Parts: sequence; C-alpha cells; structure tokens
Amino acid sequence: MTITRFETGARMSQAVIHNGTVYLAGQVGEAGADVATQTKQVLAEIDRLLALAGTDKTRILSAQIWMADMADFQKMNAVWDAWVAPGHAPARATGESKLATSEYLVEIIVTAAVA
Repeated sequence: MTITRFETGARMSQAVIHNGTVYLAGQVGEAGADVATQTKQVLAEIDRLLALAGTDKTRILSAQIWMADMADFQKMNAVWDAWVAPGHAPARATGESKLATSEYLVEIIVTAAVA
C-alpha cells in the first residue's frame, strides 16, 4: 500500500497518509503565547495539514492533547469547543506532560479519515 508523506524533514513528517487514514505529528503554537492563543494556532495548523491531505476536521477520528499544566484545561477547552464541528467530536484524551520546551503549553496530535 502507498504511504504519502507531507512536509518531511530529517526527523519527522508533519502528516502521513496510509490506507485512507492521515496521521498528524504533534502540533504546537508560538512558544511563549498564552494557552488560548497557542490552542488557536495549533487548531489552525491542524486545519491546514488536514486540507493538504485532502480532508478536514469533520473526519477526525481521534485527538491526543498534551498540556504543560492541567490548570489551563478550561481555557484550552473553550477554544477547542468553539472549533470542533458540531456532531463531529472525535475520540479524545487529554493529559499533562512536559513538552519540548517550557514555553509550549499545549500540543495536539490527530488522526483522521481521508475524504
């Protein structure tokens, strides 16, 4: 089966399609911005990558959200809830974790069906 990679570098690809499914790398926003701004930036990048792969947020199957501090959970969720297409909420997990740098507050990884 064909594997298609998008925006591939030495370490990783931003998106990979295999067998009708697109897997996105973890997306982060601007280091140092507040959690709501970072979440908006991440979701915009997810929209862009899904479009590049020929799909959109209504076809997201699952999302993993990593937060530097769960105290920001409600602020992140306010942005997430406004972004998710009604009736198309994916399976989702959210956890607290150290991210690549202390200035990143949220990282989101999604898997979606290709349209």
